[in-house]
Amino acid sequence: MTKNIQKSNLTPLKYADATQGIRHVFVRDLMLDGSIGIYPHEKKNLQKIRINIDLAVKEDLTPLNDDYRNVVCYETVVNGIENIVNSGHVELVETLAEKIADLNMIDSRIVSVRVRVEKLEAIKNTTSVGVEIERVRGS
Repeated sequence: MTKNIQKSNLTPLKYADATQGIRHVFVRDLMLDGSIGIYPHEKKNLQKIRINIDLAVKEDLTPLNDDYRNVVCYETVVNGIENIVNSGHVELVETLAEKIADLNMIDSRIVSVRVRVEKLEAIKNTTSVGVEIERVRGS
């Protein structure tokens, strides 16, 4: 009997880079119910969405001292995403991805952000549909 193990459909990214002093902070498969979509039925019913985020974070010379205040905290990232999703209806997955990227780029330590937003029940016979964006500081 073989187990059916679902493999990730995300492409591995090279965000951590010791030569550039870059740390990779990420959140995988954040599952939320959100009000998203352009159709009337999507405006009445919450939909399951999956969010993945990758952050390239510039390491500084400050010692970590085992203190979460000295790093980009993934719990803070998740709380911010949840606040955006819970703040009201969004028509486009692109808009939601942009809001998430913008929120994270407020932190000056973040060099780049990649956000993937997927609607899990939008199109029959698909696992998901959505968008992935990347934003780089100074671009």
